[in-house]
Amino acid sequence: MEKYARFKYQPCIPIGKDGKCATASLEHIRLSREAASEGMVLLKNDNKALPLKKGEKVALFGKATVEYIKGGGGSGDVYAPYVCNILDGFRDKEQEGKVSVYMPLADFYKDYVEKESVNIPTQEQINATWDIVNAMEFCKKRDDMTYDTFASMHVKEPEVPEELIASASEFADTAVFTVSRFSAEGVDRRPIEGDYYLSDVEKNLIDELGKAFKKVIVVINSGAVIDCEYLAENSSVSAVLVGWQGGLEGGSAIADIICGDVNPSGKLVDTIAKSYDDYPCKDDFWECFDHLDYSEDIYVGYRYFETLAKDRVRYPFGFGLSYTSFELSGRVCCESEGSIVAVVNVKNTGSVAGREVVQLYYSAPQGKLGKPARELAAFKKTALLAPGETETVALSFNVNDMASFDDLGKIAKSAYVLEAGKYEFYLGTSVRDAVKFDYEYEVKENTVVRQLTSFCKPFKLSKRMIADGSYEELPIGEESYYYGTNEPSGAKAPEKETPFDKVGSEITMDEFVAQFTLDELLDFVGGQPPTGVANTGCFGGLKRLGVPAVPTADGPAGLRIDEKTGIPTTAWPCATLLACCWNPDTVSKVGAAGGAEVKENNLGIWLTPALNIHRDPLCGRNFEYYSEDPIVAGKTAAAMIRGIQSQKVAVSMKHFACNNKEANRFACDSRISERALREIYLKGFEIAVKEGDPWTVMSSYNLINGQHTSESYELLTGILRNEWGFKGMVTTDWGVKNDPVKEVKAGNDMKMHCGYPEDLKVGYEKGEITRADLELCVKRILDMFTKLD
Repeated sequence: MEKYARFKYQPCIPIGKDGKCATASLEHIRLSREAASEGMVLLKNDNKALPLKKGEKVALFGKATVEYIKGGGGSGDVYAPYVCNILDGFRDKEQEGKVSVYMPLADFYKDYVEKESVNIPTQEQINATWDIVNAMEFCKKRDDMTYDTFASMHVKEPEVPEELIASASEFADTAVFTVSRFSAEGVDRRPIEGDYYLSDVEKNLIDELGKAFKKVIVVINSGAVIDCEYLAENSSVSAVLVGWQGGLEGGSAIADIICGDVNPSGKLVDTIAKSYDDYPCKDDFWECFDHLDYSEDIYVGYRYFETLAKDRVRYPFGFGLSYTSFELSGRVCCESEGSIVAVVNVKNTGSVAGREVVQLYYSAPQGKLGKPARELAAFKKTALLAPGETETVALSFNVNDMASFDDLGKIAKSAYVLEAGKYEFYLGTSVRDAVKFDYEYEVKENTVVRQLTSFCKPFKLSKRMIADGSYEELPIGEESYYYGTNEPSGAKAPEKETPFDKVGSEITMDEFVAQFTLDELLDFVGGQPPTGVANTGCFGGLKRLGVPAVPTADGPAGLRIDEKTGIPTTAWPCATLLACCWNPDTVSKVGAAGGAEVKENNLGIWLTPALNIHRDPLCGRNFEYYSEDPIVAGKTAAAMIRGIQSQKVAVSMKHFACNNKEANRFACDSRISERALREIYLKGFEIAVKEGDPWTVMSSYNLINGQHTSESYELLTGILRNEWGFKGMVTTDWGVKNDPVKEVKAGNDMKMHCGYPEDLKVGYEKGEITRADLELCVKRILDMFTKLD
């Protein structure tokens, strides 16, 4: 098949094993189930309530028994061939002779969901609501309408008749209650009952189950953290499993763990506090819609709690239980050739096979800049260890990774600095149980390890938190932003018109682009209508020179194709669950499988992964993102990128950057210090760029310190390209209304879902942009095309 034929002609060629389709194949479905069970986190297991004993009788409570939520809403949703709910998973186990399910209770929920589903709005009704919402200026009413519309897409938790609870308890000693939550793009969750907190109906049911059953197992079916106090403090709740949103096989994966076919090995990638009020960003998050002050600075998640509020943690970062036990022994830590190296023996001391996650943290001296008490440096998951088996785990990281960014010039302005003093190291299986090594690494004097430039500085952030919990004042000033210039390539167009597929063999890329007319350049940097099964538009397309229009598709929980195509795809576990695997190998396999589905359907760019930080547990899109920690987020994203792009399809890593709130996301200004920006909110992206080499990056809707990210030369060129060495292209997020002239100047190469060539032409005629600016954007787009297959 000729190069780019998939995009030009849309042939239907299965690429799976034995000539079968890879899309939603049994192989991919099996992988989705395996990944789902690996990332689920067991928080509580009193008296070894789990796993269930063979033949144990169970009563399944909760609407999610039937209406299981496979993933979040919006662009991350997926049309899957089916969804295996909790009941389906347990009925399969019943067929295997492992449990017996009390069916009258299951029938109650099936009848309830069927009856109440008639009140769920139809797609036509939802679309009509979106038309009204999208025509409104952003305000509280619009936000409320969006929240209520998404909430209406699922039935409410019902009250269960007392007699049904009684009859269920006569049949079974064990109750499994699944608590479900749904969130979506475009709106944030709320710190209210029935959302972040349990509702009265849910708490009352737990109380009744505690009275009637010997064991109560609670499963949390949510894409992000919910409050767990009522579960943790309730002695009648025997076990708590965070099942997250596990994709199309989520119900089976939950049953696998509860029945003991899989030993849980997931670990939290977010701190679960005792109350939403304990999160340091709560006041800023809800203060207003037009801006967001990141006044907690670098003290995000466990960096805050382990430094300033250890007693306000219910379940710490990195925590997760197993059905077996592990012993860590023979710990060694040292410096070797500029790296910190830690080695430990991990032995399975229990009675069943299992996996453990070893986590290495460091603590830097406070110095002049101030530091969190703990910071994750490296991690590794063991293989599946049989009882009595030992694995030696080695972890390492570069000494310079412990440097802090000095944005105010207390030591060296705009530089990463290793401050003088002793650096301590901790190793364990969570941030809280990590044990200090005797070894310390000493820096004799303050050392600049990387001198950079001041980019994306704040102008309206008046204060930020420091290590003792107080705040320091920050300088305030008038907004000003830097743009660079681009020099002409000097290349000449060939005398004979030469097509794109000859680039590299008969013509250079510069010479090829020199053939573009001005109008073709102006048009090329804007998105084009979709082709084939794509529903999010295409990059590029110039028939005269044989350049294909490359179709795109949404992610990240699976390949999103319109249901009207009749092509269901694999719904993978949500991003938070995948991060909780703490296993880049698993994530890379998911990426490769997802990338194969993208390729098989003649699509070229998959709009994933998303790796914004879980700054606040109520960000509506947290299910698409990985973690509160940039190391976990960056390593997980890099693994996903490597997997996807191994199939010769491009990722579009998003949303760059600080898209940590959905409300008013097109106009909300993220006001943040340079230090927090670089150490927390850009760090994951930096890791993913350097370790994953994404071929495209998507700028975000929001502003950073007064400037839209798609218009920021400092962010897209100064940091992303010049500092990190990013070689790919940048696209806007879909539907942005920002200035296309400023976007081209900034290095934002593609405007989606459509361009504005007339506006660009006016800018060109005024001298605000040059042909060199346009050619550079086009070349970066075309360079990405050459990597596709």
